[in-house]
Amino acid sequence: MIYIGIDVAKDKHDCFITNSEGEVLFNAFTIPNNADGFHDLFQKISSLTNDFSNVKVGLEATGHYNYNLLGFLIDKGLPTFVINPLHTNLFRKSLSLRQTKTDKVDAHTIALMMMSGVNLQSYSNTSYHNE
Repeated sequence: MIYIGIDVAKDKHDCFITNSEGEVLFNAFTIPNNADGFHDLFQKISSLTNDFSNVKVGLEATGHYNYNLLGFLIDKGLPTFVINPLHTNLFRKSLSLRQTKTDKVDAHTIALMMMSGVNLQSYSNTSYHNE
């Protein structure tokens, strides 16, 4: 299984990619919050596998800043999970007593959350107001 953690921000996203064995496949890297950046990320993922059922992508819910990336990932068929930043923060604190918090550390933390098997549900584009 391949786990991808993405720390979302206004102009850029920090990403970290690891596998089930804890092997770092791509150390923390930054992509711009635009189509070119999204395609760069997808190219890295595609270089690792074509079987997206073995991939889990996690990204923090950051208001509207994650919408374009989220839509792109879903359109590409990648199982994507939107995580409450409070959960990310608590999970990071449970891993270390250090108060280290950077975007790259958060991307790594999100990947570890995906790997840990915490009870997350894949993003659904269902609008309850339309049902």
